[in-house]
Amino acid sequence: MGYDNIEKDAKGFLVNAADWTEEIAKEMASADGISELTPRHWDLINYLREEFFENNGNQPNERHMAKAMAEKWGSATTKDLYDLFPKQPSKQGGKIAGLPETKRKGGY
Repeated sequence: MGYDNIEKDAKGFLVNAADWTEEIAKEMASADGISELTPRHWDLINYLREEFFENNGNQPNERHMAKAMAEKWGSATTKDLYDLFPKQPSKQGGKIAGLPETKRKGGY
């Protein structure tokens, strides 16, 4: 089942998080202008999914995302996150990770 055949809201977020797969993520990224998901994309996607599913629905802001990726990569800035997900890392990254839309504004 591809991205085109699963239920999404008006903004393209999955209605049912259980529909998410890595293949769906690749299709979502492509539809959102990201031609390839690199290992750093996957680090961030996996972090967002772990935080959401293992931490009571937590959706970290960009400052927390940068801190977590800095621990993994040696250094990471908010700019690094925007290089990966230019349409706002917490929203675009969360969308591609199959999470519901975060209602938070901004990175802090």
